Amino acid sequence: MFANPPLSLKLRKVFFVALLVLICAILVYWLTQENKLWVVPEEYKSLKNPLPASPSNLNAAREIYFDECVQCHGERGQGDGPQAKSHYPLPADLTDPKLLRNVTDGEIFYQISQGRRPMPSFKNRLTQDQRWQLVLLVRSFSQPASSAGTPAAPTPSKMPAEK
Repeated sequence: MFANPPLSLKLRKVFFVALLVLICAILVYWLTQENKLWVVPEEYKSLKNPLPASPSNLNAAREIYFDECVQCHGERGQGDGPQAKSHYPLPADLTDPKLLRNVTDGEIFYQISQGRRPMPSFKNRLTQDQRWQLVLLVRSFSQPASSAGTPAAPTPSKMPAEK
């Protein structure tokens, strides 16, 4: 009658349980991987930013930031961009001094370069100097504005003109 008889009920139950276990294992793995701290290779931890925190470097970084980062990290680096809530884990609040206190410039450079889901890698999208400029800007988010220097965070009025 049937060329291929249907699977027995017992075999279907075993397949169903195996599928549920596999889905749970994948979910647990995904959740634990997302919440791990960044593992930065030792050779990056000691790197110093070769660029000075000059107005030209910070302005260049702001332009890159508004093109590439603001949608998730927000205009002032608070992790509150329009796409932030659609990501897990949520983007970091770059204005939190505790977050950046024990992180070296090389570690920030590595994180920008390599990315980690949901943050993309910028190693092939930005030059090395552009990534170092972003390190300067990220550092500026957690520092108070100085009266003689640059603002602590970019503001909408500081956005670069459209080209």
